[in-house]
Amino acid sequence: MIWARMLAYITGTVDQELLLRNEYLAAENRILKAKIKGRLLLSSSEKTTLAEIAHRLGRKALADVAAAAKPDTLLRWYRELIAKKFDGSKFRRALGRPPVTEEIERLVVRIARENPSWGDDRIKGAMTNLGYELSDQTVGNILRHHDIPPAPKRKQTTSWKDFIRAHMAVIVGTDFFTVEVLTLKGLKTYYVLFFLHLESRRIYLAGVTRHPDQEWMEQMARNVTMEGTGFLTNCQYLLHDRDSKYCASFRELVAAEKIKVVALPPKSPNLNAFAERWVRSVKEECLSKLILFGERSLKRALYHYELHYHRERNHQGKENLLLFPELSRPTQRRERVRCRERLGGLLKFYEGEAA
Repeated sequence: MIWARMLAYITGTVDQELLLRNEYLAAENRILKAKIKGRLLLSSSEKTTLAEIAHRLGRKALADVAAAAKPDTLLRWYRELIAKKFDGSKFRRALGRPPVTEEIERLVVRIARENPSWGDDRIKGAMTNLGYELSDQTVGNILRHHDIPPAPKRKQTTSWKDFIRAHMAVIVGTDFFTVEVLTLKGLKTYYVLFFLHLESRRIYLAGVTRHPDQEWMEQMARNVTMEGTGFLTNCQYLLHDRDSKYCASFRELVAAEKIKVVALPPKSPNLNAFAERWVRSVKEECLSKLILFGERSLKRALYHYELHYHRERNHQGKENLLLFPELSRPTQRRERVRCRERLGGLLKFYEGEAA
């Protein structure tokens, strides 16, 4: 009995001291927190320490002693700590499904742009034929990422590039360019009108004049639309810029032969790029290197360049081949090579001679 009384006394004394210590620490925490201005910022390790003790202490006790944060906040920190323990996301290489490769993505975009009427399912089928397993949803996500509309909207809009490519065989572009020529009355400006068939790149020099008035343009329209021999035979579209020289009567004569005349928007030379490129070629390779004396000299230079352009000049846009060669390409290398010249050696062409 004596030992029981002594144990109870010692235990009560210890409990009393612990209660006093806890009371003192709680009061001190409240006083210190009141002295701190603003929000109390704790580090991750400090939050972890408080969260572990708070869980063991319980919500009821925390309501009396917690000063650094609310009891709900302390217990939330503990739940987050446990969640991190079982979180395996750091071992994952990427979130969600593995992404498709750049090669597959470029191929899907290419197929969609080359086939405006194809939907996600048909593109998926084409990819399957190539050995790539994709879902239609993945195809749709790729197209949305590249701002490509779905098939119903995509097939209603045709780009100018696609239109030109689909109709090159029946499209002819026309344009003017100017040449400064020396005459007895001084330097004069001549206008050269030409037509270019987009698919074959064949050029037709319609005429040269100093005054491309309405009467002259009407005659040019009759020449190119003449039945059987006109350059626009079998043509369906004629592209030209907004130059006022393409008068209403010129367009009417062309349209009378069931050829649609397409006037391009202002300041858009890229829409008639083949014609613009030919102007650059004839000037850089021929006209800019000559001093022309009179109209006859200009026509002679254009005549020889036209022959050179069609028969003797390789074209990078046509697989670097001759457009309309006079002779078939030799099957074997010739030992003897002859250089053919035009305009005094300004234009050159090499061909092999038979032994």
